[in-house]
Order: sequence, then C-alpha cells, then structure tokens
Amino acid sequence: MVEGEIWHGGDLATAQALFPDAPAPWVDLSTGINPMPYPLPSLPAALWQRLPGATEEAALLAAARAAYRVPESAGIVAAPGTQILIDLLPRLAGAGPVAVLGPTYAEHAQAWAKAGAEVRPVTDPDQAGEARSIVLVNPNNPDGRIVSRQGLVTAAAQCAVRGGLLVIDEAFADFTPEVSILPELPPATLVLRSFGKSYGLAGLRLGFAIGEAPLIQALRAAMGPWAVAGPALHVGALALADSTWLAQAGAARAADAARLDALLAPHGRIVGGTALFRLLETGDAPALFAHLGRHGLYLRRFQNDARWLRFGLPGQASEWARLEAALAGFATSGPG
Repeated sequence: MVEGEIWHGGDLATAQALFPDAPAPWVDLSTGINPMPYPLPSLPAALWQRLPGATEEAALLAAARAAYRVPESAGIVAAPGTQILIDLLPRLAGAGPVAVLGPTYAEHAQAWAKAGAEVRPVTDPDQAGEARSIVLVNPNNPDGRIVSRQGLVTAAAQCAVRGGLLVIDEAFADFTPEVSILPELPPATLVLRSFGKSYGLAGLRLGFAIGEAPLIQALRAAMGPWAVAGPALHVGALALADSTWLAQAGAARAADAARLDALLAPHGRIVGGTALFRLLETGDAPALFAHLGRHGLYLRRFQNDARWLRFGLPGQASEWARLEAALAGFATSGPG
C-alpha cells in the first residue's frame, strides 16, 4: 500500500504480494459486491461498434426511475460508476464546510477536501453544526448504520436553509428499499445509487445521481457526451427492469449474511453490515487477516481501526467451505 492512499477492497495484487504462497484461486471477500451476479445476456455486436445512443440511454433512465422509485419532478443522470459523481459533486455544489458522517467510504471526504472544502468528520447528523452540506452513506459502509427517514428529512432541511446539499449515498440500499429516502426527495437532497454492487457487475461501471434538475443537468454537462458505454446502457436497462431477480437475490443474500454471522460470531463482535458484507471487530484482527490470507482468503482491513475486518460473502459452495475450514483452523491454532 502506498502511504496516504485510501484502502479499497478488490486489490488482489496486494493480496498476492502479502501472501505469495497462498493457494489459488483467491477467494476475494474484500468487497461488498454480490458474488452471484445478474446473468449477462448475449450482447449485440453493434453495442461494441457504435457510440451509445440517446434511445438506449433513455431506456436505461426509465428503468432506473422505476426501480429506484424516482419522483417525476426529480432529475436523474447515469454515470460510469458513482465514483465520478462523488468527485464531481464538490466542484458543483458550492463552497462551505461539509460534515461527513463516518467512519464511512473514505472517497467522499477526500473528494470534498480536494475541492477545497473544510471537511468535518461527525458520527451523527445532529453534530453537523454550521456545516453547509452533509454527506452520509445509508446503509453505511462498513458498519451498516442506518439514518432514519426523519433524520434524513431534518438534515436536508438544515442544508436547504444554508444553501447547501445533503448527499445520500445509497450504494447498498437495493435489497432494503425501505431505507431509501426515495420516493420522497426533500429539497437540497441528492441521492447516489450504484448498480454494480447488488447486481454483481461492478466491472460494468454504472451509477446514478438523483436530485433537483439544475444540479443533475450540471453533472451531466460535466461528464460530457457518451459518458456511459453502450453495453452498460443495455445490461443496466434489462437488469433494473427485472424486479423478480432483485427480490430473489436480496432474499438469498440476506440468508447468506446470516450464515456468515454464524461463522464469524465465535471470533469477535459483529458490528453490523448489510446483506452483502459483515463487519467484525476483534483484537485478533491482524492475526486473523494474516491467517486467512495464507489460506487464500482476502479481507478488507481499515486504516482507521485495526480491530475491524469486513467480510464480503462467499459465492460458490467451495468458497464457503474454504472460509469455514480456515476459520476453524484459526480457532484451533489461535492468533499465534
């Protein structure tokens, strides 16, 4: 890891450097990506050969409006992943201090800091003080914390009075739609939705911003034409319209999360999480990380708390078996 660099999941090059003798294939549990992805359809060759079209983009946005319950009065824009939206927002939302509810996805605070904003870390929206804008992830990554709808409405009203913006990153809300601020969308509120996590297609790079029309138009203009690739438009529209698959996947991943909790409970305190990841707190975290790494299982560590390990879900039966065996071995041999 480069000093000062934000740690992310999915970095198997680092895993291989740390544990060069680990057995292959790696089981990557360091992300919150659904390990059982939406089945990819056959893609027409033309999607790779021509520029993305307005008709395909309109179909995607219509599917997203329905899936995310976007009110008619709100604007919506598609992007090549939510990360670019996170980077653009501070440059378009205006100056002033911003409160970031944490600990959370670290790119939010970094994006505002790069734009010259004063970033104030807080643990509750009530602590935002005189901050002009507030940023939070709901459900939160990595602990699954949920801010109530009333709490969100109150925070939005506070931002509106100060001419700021409430940014709600709902990257992990697909399987718990009751957590979303949508279909209600208070003034001065912008919602981010990530496609790749719940649908297990992070490599497609697709995300959305939902909010008041002027800001949505500014985001679209900042990204320029053809921001989303044709294959992403096509697959995204099909998947977002498939409510049956989403419901079945949500139920299956919730069952998997409960199964993972049962495996992890003997090893520490389960802080929380979502249907796609669980956060374990233990004084043995460094030793457990190293033990599982030597067995070819890669976890998500945290720069701000060495006691935390985030576990994504195994997918295939063989991956569950490897995790269960490695955890049992750790319990038998101990941290040493």
